[in-house]
Amino acid sequence: MKKNTGIIIALAIVIVAVIAGAAVGYRLLSNKAENPSPTEATVLFEQGDNADSGETTAADTADRKTAASFTVYDDNGNEVELSDRLGKPVVVNFWASWCPPCRSELPYFDKLYQELGDEVNFMMVNLTDETETVDTCREFIAENGYTFPVYYDADGNAAYAYSIRSIPLTVFIDADGNLVDEHLGAMDEATLRAYLEQLK
Repeated sequence: MKKNTGIIIALAIVIVAVIAGAAVGYRLLSNKAENPSPTEATVLFEQGDNADSGETTAADTADRKTAASFTVYDDNGNEVELSDRLGKPVVVNFWASWCPPCRSELPYFDKLYQELGDEVNFMMVNLTDETETVDTCREFIAENGYTFPVYYDADGNAAYAYSIRSIPLTVFIDADGNLVDEHLGAMDEATLRAYLEQLK
């Protein structure tokens, strides 16, 4: 009888240990998925995670998903929604002046905005916060003579809508509001042009 009781107690301990281990493992995996480290940075969209490849990958038209809209502010403090810019293809670039990779690609965005601004809506979304204020962003734009339209994500609405983990991030949206492609990381002029070709 004592032997059976010992076996039952041992089995109970094993079962409790397995359940506890499973619970801890689930919690760790959940936290990792919700809070990836900088080296595991991903950008989450409705169609899945392929942002960290940094490669030009054309999405299948049939699989395209509707781009999430968001509200940002123009230079006069007026609210602007992504959905207001549809009717033409839209390029949304998330950036900040303190970000070296962002700074490296901004001249190409400005050049192509001047070239294609009548055909494509460029939304250069500045991740405005305590570090990157509207004033510091304006000074940076003026110092570099950029002409593209800048929008301020002062409420974090755009960053939340696209689950921003790392910048620069550029999202390419067709005239109907469908996600066509996206790129995480800095681009050169040729790469940016290749993405824009997908919007035609």
